[in-house]
Amino acid sequence: MDRKEFLLALDETLELEPGTLTGEETLESLESWDSLAVISFIALVDDVMGVVVEGEKLARAKTVEDLLTLAGVAVPA
Repeated sequence: MDRKEFLLALDETLELEPGTLTGEETLESLESWDSLAVISFIALVDDVMGVVVEGEKLARAKTVEDLLTLAGVAVPA
């Protein structure tokens, strides 16, 4: 899954309109980023990317870009 596809999946997980997220958003600015969204993100990353997200690292995430990094989605050059 590439960056664009992952952002679209994250939009769906957070119940946002497709194409809303760009990666630059802070998590605290997202009204839908709550404990359920955290669990959904962990499940999404595990199911789609096969990556286990460490709780400590997720707790330090401040932006959507941080989530992309945790998911192992490459940042475009």
